[in-house]
Amino acid sequence: MENWYNKYLSIYGKSMDDISDSVLDEIKTNLAKKQSVEPLVSVVVIAYNEERRLAACLWSLSELRTKYPIEILGVNNNSKDRTEEVYKRIGLPYFNEFKQSPGFARRCGLENAKGKYHFCIDADTFYPPRYVDLMMAKLVRPDVSCVSSFWSFFPDENHSRFGLFLFEMIRDMFLFVQHFKRPELCVRGMVFAFNAEYARQVKIRTDIRRGEDGSLALSLKPFGKIVFLYNRKARPVTGYGTIGSQSLLQSFVQHVKIQGRGLSRIFYKKEHYEDKRDNIINPTI
Repeated sequence: MENWYNKYLSIYGKSMDDISDSVLDEIKTNLAKKQSVEPLVSVVVIAYNEERRLAACLWSLSELRTKYPIEILGVNNNSKDRTEEVYKRIGLPYFNEFKQSPGFARRCGLENAKGKYHFCIDADTFYPPRYVDLMMAKLVRPDVSCVSSFWSFFPDENHSRFGLFLFEMIRDMFLFVQHFKRPELCVRGMVFAFNAEYARQVKIRTDIRRGEDGSLALSLKPFGKIVFLYNRKARPVTGYGTIGSQSLLQSFVQHVKIQGRGLSRIFYKKEHYEDKRDNIINPTI
């Protein structure tokens, strides 16, 4: 079965030296054509040690079909591999952020972006052609501050298509129920877009190791609703960074254990969360 992302998978996991010049030149040319000098939308890729995945992500972004003037920018978050060389070879405007964490990387992107609307992009993820426009259809509404989408994993030798279907179906049903009262807990950075003017007023947190995306979504609630997009044509496809080396069954069992503790909490709104100590960068003793 042919998937829209198959050609991006053909270079996913490859060193830049193993990707043909014709493909790299095609990505470079198409990305350059997308850049507007007066963008309404900023599409910002953050990357930490993503040399073997970044080009595939950028290939998908180079084929976005959008009616909006956009810019596509990169952030190299203190990578120790050749991530920066990929940005250079493909000719994408990028910025170096030497402080380590997704929060610092996303803050760097926001500080350097020009668009009124800001799309967070993860370098190990492929984005479908109509992703920006389908998200923007909700984001431009005056009562909306941010939008998030659901996402899928691509099948491989360790993760069957059927297994992924079941895993994602159960996960999506849980997130759907959770989003009515706790939408901020359903937001993931790889599928997150927001009004940049609002975000600059509340700031992106850089004092935590993870959760900067949900924390930002929570802080944006006074400006408008957190909305979710369920259209499969807007569903990005990613690797297994959120699962790690676990099998789908192991990941499922772990999620059930975590979410099963005090499950009733998802039926009550919350406006403030206490950070766990192990999630705080350089906590005071």
